[in-house]
Amino acid sequence: MSRTPAILVLEDGRTFHGESYGAIGETVGEAVFSTGMTGYQETLTDPSYRRQVVVMTAPHVGNTGVNAEDPESGRIWVAGYVVRDPARVASSWRATRTLEDDLVEQGVVGISGIDTRALTRHLRERGAMRVGISSVTDDVDALLATVQAAPSMAGADLAGEVTTTEPYVVPAIGEKRLTVAAVDLGIKAMTPHRMAERGIEVHVLPADATLEQVRATGADGVFFSNGPGDPAATTDAVELLQDVLRDRTPFFGICFGNQMLGRALGLETFKLKYGHRGINQPVMDRTTGKVEITAHNHGFAVAWPTDLDTAVKTPFGDAAVSHVCLNDDVVEGLEVHDASGELLAFSVQYHPEAAAGPHDAEYLFDRFADLMLARRGDAARTPRSETTEGTVR
Repeated sequence: MSRTPAILVLEDGRTFHGESYGAIGETVGEAVFSTGMTGYQETLTDPSYRRQVVVMTAPHVGNTGVNAEDPESGRIWVAGYVVRDPARVASSWRATRTLEDDLVEQGVVGISGIDTRALTRHLRERGAMRVGISSVTDDVDALLATVQAAPSMAGADLAGEVTTTEPYVVPAIGEKRLTVAAVDLGIKAMTPHRMAERGIEVHVLPADATLEQVRATGADGVFFSNGPGDPAATTDAVELLQDVLRDRTPFFGICFGNQMLGRALGLETFKLKYGHRGINQPVMDRTTGKVEITAHNHGFAVAWPTDLDTAVKTPFGDAAVSHVCLNDDVVEGLEVHDASGELLAFSVQYHPEAAAGPHDAEYLFDRFADLMLARRGDAARTPRSETTEGTVR
């Protein structure tokens, strides 16, 4: 098919020439790369990618089209999309349309036909940076000026831009055993579904939820979701989480929720050079010694103030590193134990809901359910074989 010429310009001036993919237009955002060979539909609809231009390292994208079952939210959130070789046809019995149909319909500007290996290597060496894509001009200098004037991801408070506007409930599947208040900082649809599979009724609340709203749900535990932006710029969620910890309500957080727990404990966060994204990142659960292959999407991490084996005292108890990335030793999980040694809160930096991605870390939802049951004094444990059977998609 005939395509319109397009250009991609990084903030340091590196330029790539290719062809349009998706909507015709111009866009700017933070350039990041994703190493997943599949799961592009879940990536595109993950709210954590707000204001980011995603570069796919896999060369062929769009092979399986898109369907109505796999979106993680009601829209595509990426600011732009970069692929090397877009599929000419969608080949899957589940596909209802092509990937490019969705990109065009939702106004997502992309570029194809460029050397994504060279672009990825540039980002690995120089770090994530602002980028522009245009299929309406070939003026590199003009696009570069637009890119350099765009806001950076550092300091961006974006949770309020992607959160639900109204609370809603995801009912338990089968018998209701527990209730969770989930604060939506950019939640993916599969996350409350994983909890619902375990008999948990999930009350999803907006990012600006108050402690009173959390208590009103009758929650046995509180969950903080993934989300976009700089954790240092998000203060309301940190204050709410500190109230939750004072209430001694069991807490579980993933991705942005992990960073929120770190900041609630008084720890700092920092921007990674190019972040972790994709579905093949090795992480060790230090509580079990097990290595998991995990799905990631984050550009910030918790800064641990001492060596990883040393616990840190906080106003809420002793905090420890529970998970670590085996590629670069970045903190990938936290645990907080109160003065009696009882587990109060835990979090991980990655995505255990496996949408898309491996299922190695799905046990964390069982760990959360078990924590809530133990706190409630319920001897029943989470029946993993029953709750997770038949859920792989």
